[in-house]
Amino acid sequence: MKRLVLTFAALSLMTSWASEVSAQQVAPADGVLPTDRSVLPIPEPQYPHSTVFDARNATPPPRFQVKAPAGAPNVLIVLIDDMGFGQSSAFGGPLRMPTVESLANDGLRYNEFHTTALCSPTRAALLSGRNHHMNNMGSITETATGFPGQTGQRPNSVASVAEMLRLNGYSTAAFGKNHETAAWEVSPSGPTDRWPTRQGFDKFYGFMGGETNQWAPLIYDGMTQVELPKDPNYHFMNDMTNHAIDWMQYQKSLTPDKPFFIYFAPGATHAPHHVPKEWIAKYKGRFDEGWDVMREQTLARQIKLGVVPAGTKLAPKPEAIKDWATLTADEKKLFARQMEVFAGFAEYADTEIGRLIDAIKATGQLDNTLIFYIVGDNGASAEGGMTGLFNEMTYFNGVQETVQDVLKHYDELGGPKTYGHYAAGWAVAGDTPFTWTKQVASSYGGTRNGMVVHWPKGITAKGEVRSQWHHVIDIAPTILEAAGLPEPKSVDGTPQTPIEGTSMVYTFADPKAESTHKTQYFEIFGNRAIYSDGWLAGTIHRAAWELKPRRPLEQDIWELYDTTTDFSLTNDLAARNPDKLKAMQDLFLQEAVKYSVLPIDDRTLERTNAALVGRPDLMAGRTSLTVHEGMIGMSENVFINTKNRSHTITADLDIPKNGANGVILAQAGRFGGWSLYVKDGKPTYTYNFLGLQRYTIAARQALPVGKTSLRFEFAYDGGGIGKGGTGTLVVNGKTVAAGRIDRTQGAIFSADEGADVGADEGTPVTEDYAVPFKFTGKIIQVTIELKDMKKADRDDAEQGRKAAALKRGLSD
Repeated sequence: MKRLVLTFAALSLMTSWASEVSAQQVAPADGVLPTDRSVLPIPEPQYPHSTVFDARNATPPPRFQVKAPAGAPNVLIVLIDDMGFGQSSAFGGPLRMPTVESLANDGLRYNEFHTTALCSPTRAALLSGRNHHMNNMGSITETATGFPGQTGQRPNSVASVAEMLRLNGYSTAAFGKNHETAAWEVSPSGPTDRWPTRQGFDKFYGFMGGETNQWAPLIYDGMTQVELPKDPNYHFMNDMTNHAIDWMQYQKSLTPDKPFFIYFAPGATHAPHHVPKEWIAKYKGRFDEGWDVMREQTLARQIKLGVVPAGTKLAPKPEAIKDWATLTADEKKLFARQMEVFAGFAEYADTEIGRLIDAIKATGQLDNTLIFYIVGDNGASAEGGMTGLFNEMTYFNGVQETVQDVLKHYDELGGPKTYGHYAAGWAVAGDTPFTWTKQVASSYGGTRNGMVVHWPKGITAKGEVRSQWHHVIDIAPTILEAAGLPEPKSVDGTPQTPIEGTSMVYTFADPKAESTHKTQYFEIFGNRAIYSDGWLAGTIHRAAWELKPRRPLEQDIWELYDTTTDFSLTNDLAARNPDKLKAMQDLFLQEAVKYSVLPIDDRTLERTNAALVGRPDLMAGRTSLTVHEGMIGMSENVFINTKNRSHTITADLDIPKNGANGVILAQAGRFGGWSLYVKDGKPTYTYNFLGLQRYTIAARQALPVGKTSLRFEFAYDGGGIGKGGTGTLVVNGKTVAAGRIDRTQGAIFSADEGADVGADEGTPVTEDYAVPFKFTGKIIQVTIELKDMKKADRDDAEQGRKAAALKRGLSD
């Protein structure tokens, strides 16, 4: 018996030893992963179950640990919003941007780098290395359709570079703007698969959507909405920079050898243009000569700097842009001020980015940090129209602001009581030396953006220009090559669509190397083009300020340029070389089929109707919605639409013995919206028409103690969109107040503020209270009910909603 026990023990020890040897052959002793990184996550080694009874007699297998390749660089992508090729001082523009200038002087300027001409498509392509239609991001998520290439939902087969790096041992974080999550998925109900923290980022701190109020943003930390500090000097640009610095310092303090990937995407310089006054003051009088002189001066500086070839001609302005000399004195005064605000915004944003760069330097990590500073996700934005805007929401609601209207707010422009944009003439000047602007994917004015690359450990050249032709899809493969990582074939169990970009690493050491990106299509809302080996063919289907296409797709007029000799696209060769044009058009169609661009969708009003185009709508078919205290930040994409129809809002409340105050339910804020609240114990309803007029209906008596029903009834006048109506407050079945609301917003309340239960977050609907003015009683529930509409009013309302959604979509 003893012999049997001893034999069994010996056998166990031998088996354990054999298992341990086997395990050590599976994973190296230092815990670094096996060499095959083509399948992510990298499979953990499988160890046989031990047969040793006592841990003292056994040796544990090597710990499995994924580490980045030795020496892999940190990576920082900075992506400025809505900045044109000719705006930053780093590329000859008039806006002082010392941080990107410094990086350029110590690194490389790329003067033939390209984006998609629009926000979401560029960002999706940047973070994946695949074309925007392959990301299902043919436009922005708010205008998504049911067609492949346009659904607004990135497929699992197109993993982000953040996920690739995270699964290869990087810490990853995103700060700022995220406009790559489907609009109908931005709520706690999700699905959350396409939120940043489930798309490869360990950390996200920023806003969801196309734009935000920099003074009062709706911010998420991960997937949780953040309550902003009560700081009168708060600005999101400063806040996001602080969070990025804090996160980076944590990483380098706790895990100094673990590389990081930071995607730093400010809302700057997208509208609304918000910046502290002292930054605006830096540019006082700088733009008094106007946009025509600015274009000429910018081109001269670009040529001197070497980012534009000598002899380049200034492309003509679009016909819609007036000559500065023909403007009135008031127009010149206003427009110059708008540009001063924008310039201050740009310099302020760049200076904040400089703080992040300095913080990285302080850790001793700057030399091995690969920085891509992309100066714009598309061309400069002409979406402010011909006169610019004091409140962007007026544009969305079809209310025309005149020069005199905006001049009333001259001293407030850039501040928290404005939501402004500049006149389109500045956008054209900002895209010098080209003709067109953001949205125009068929012109370099819409797609060419300056980029600076800085990496002291990997790039020895300093202050040089690189003119190889590249595209935003080339950033991801460049990062992978620099980090010594292969392109993954499978990520999270899904076979991957191959990366479509080409690495730019070859350009780091060789300014004369031949471009490797040979062919590239462009398409946004019917504006389309094809680049191939120096040739560019394209068609202007619709300008940024035009709501309708110029002509049917089949009748579009194409242009042809030899970009190797015509940098600014001034010499159209289409008539002289029809055979080449035809070959380029054929090539476009081939690429369009290959990358899921077809069918081309230039629809305008129709595309904003979710049911018509096959886009999900959380409120489709619903006539009532019940919400509860604490539900905040519900965007118009996930909240019931009360516009242009009669409706009721019924709040079931419990009022304490000492009474209650605060907001029960509010939607949007200072630039348009409504609020049902209690002030001095008395129920009150305020409707804010675009910040231009506020209508308040208030009871004279306080709400009774205990369980109370408060109902607001709105009887819409009908007869079209944006009409008035009568509001009535009812407490426990008794009418306590009534009044007229003469005008309503027929299309949209806010592009960034949501509906809140029990508070008014962001900006206040009324200056009668200070945000968040939380309710001090108990809200049991609030129910919004829509009343039946006459068919004529229903049709009018639908048309108004479509028009607003179109305008909003085209401006994001």
